[in-house]
Amino acid sequence: MRKRRCGGFTYLFALFIVAFMGVGAMAIGTAWDSAAKREREAELLFVGNSYRLAIQRYYLAGQRRYPATLQDLVKDPRTPATQRYIRRLYADPITNSNEWGIVKAPDGGVMGVFSKSEDAPIKTTNFKTRDRDFERGTKYVDWKFVYTPAAPKPAAGAPTPPQAAPPQGSTPPATLTPAAK
Repeated sequence: MRKRRCGGFTYLFALFIVAFMGVGAMAIGTAWDSAAKREREAELLFVGNSYRLAIQRYYLAGQRRYPATLQDLVKDPRTPATQRYIRRLYADPITNSNEWGIVKAPDGGVMGVFSKSEDAPIKTTNFKTRDRDFERGTKYVDWKFVYTPAAPKPAAGAPTPPQAAPPQGSTPPATLTPAAK
């Protein structure tokens, strides 16, 4: 008679063990998914900045024009010899697709790229200076890897812009003179 009671408790204990293992597997799966997403984000930052650097190198190598397509970064059509600014076209690590969003330049070329994913990123702060605008993004599609040339600096000896004249009717600011001895 005593064996029948133990059999019920053993069955109940086995159910609790299975439930506990299910909860543990779910927690491990969630942590693994989060780690995989962080890894894809880091890869997106690397690949996106590789494209930005390739666009910059292309722009500075010639007539200060952006590439017409991403393929122009692999083989520059402006030169007879093979000139590569990036070894190959990379897939978007977030969407796992070769299709990137393109930021068009004023001349119609490719000024930058971005992921087409509408997912929310995990990383929202502590970006490098070149990526500081990503902190305002709420989706991966907001992370735009764009090359914008720096404004040209005025040449040495160039005239400086004129100072604004004081408004009509106002007195010029007083100048300090050294005290007389």
